[in-house]
Amino acid sequence: MTTIRPEAPRGGHAEVGTISDLSAQRLTQPAGAAPEVGAPGMGAFSHADFVETPFVRSILDRATAYIEGGFPIHFRGPTGCGKTTLALQLAQRIGRPMMLMVGDDEFATSDMVGGEHGYSRKRVIDNFIHSVMKSEDRVDYRWVDARLTMACQQGYTLIYDEYSRSRPEANNIFLPVLEERILILPTIKSKKGYMPIHPDFRAIFTSNPAEYAGVHTSQEALVDRMITLDISHFDRETELLITTSRTGVDQATAERIVDLVRGFRHATETNPTVRNCVMIGKITAANDGHLSFGQVCLDVLSRELNPHGKPSRERRDVLMDLIGQAG
Repeated sequence: MTTIRPEAPRGGHAEVGTISDLSAQRLTQPAGAAPEVGAPGMGAFSHADFVETPFVRSILDRATAYIEGGFPIHFRGPTGCGKTTLALQLAQRIGRPMMLMVGDDEFATSDMVGGEHGYSRKRVIDNFIHSVMKSEDRVDYRWVDARLTMACQQGYTLIYDEYSRSRPEANNIFLPVLEERILILPTIKSKKGYMPIHPDFRAIFTSNPAEYAGVHTSQEALVDRMITLDISHFDRETELLITTSRTGVDQATAERIVDLVRGFRHATETNPTVRNCVMIGKITAANDGHLSFGQVCLDVLSRELNPHGKPSRERRDVLMDLIGQAG
């Protein structure tokens, strides 16, 4: 398994070489070839608790077909609906090492492509003639690749999680990557000003809906280059299997939790997710009866009970009725 080097700034790494070749090194690799030994990247992802029901399999089968056809995939949905897990599982199906990048409002293009970090200095002193001294100094700036550049040149699967939390102008670098299959680079990195994308490079994006806080509206030109799969809430069978596998509670307890969360979701048109089921299940399994089931549900679902910090009596009454029905 290849690993990301911890000393690399912002997920990048510095190619090691002589003074003469530091300014414009680039690693090339034929299609289908194994990644360079020791190259940065994450090995195949495998989640021991991953649940693959017919509902989940249908999503992954569609996404696999689209990405094998050469199109980037975009999983879009509310927080806690499993977008990142689906992206990681899809990357495992592809079978190449993966590179994970998380959107950030402070991102600039250089944080994705790379930049100049440090320099190498060389001094030559010529004193061949005793009475004459000649000195020459040379400074070469050291280019450090960031994650997008590494993924493009090594043929990795790039997972850009919550990409819409980065500003649209920072994401413009993806337009030629996804369409023309070239990465625009500064001339210090590539004398041509661009780099061809490795044939095995694939991209998977995830995002929250535009109304979420901290999310930027993505440019149409970028969204138009993706195939967007809207992920909502899982079906009951999937939520039950996820709850039992992640928490260790028995089937009856899992049904009690999942039915309560699903009932609250439908009755109030809010968005509690399977993540809330897992939280309630883990607390229930660990507290040995020190906390009541109803109190745990009230605390875990407090965000939905108190929208914008203002308590909703109607929602609380609905939840209390569901807790009473659950026994």
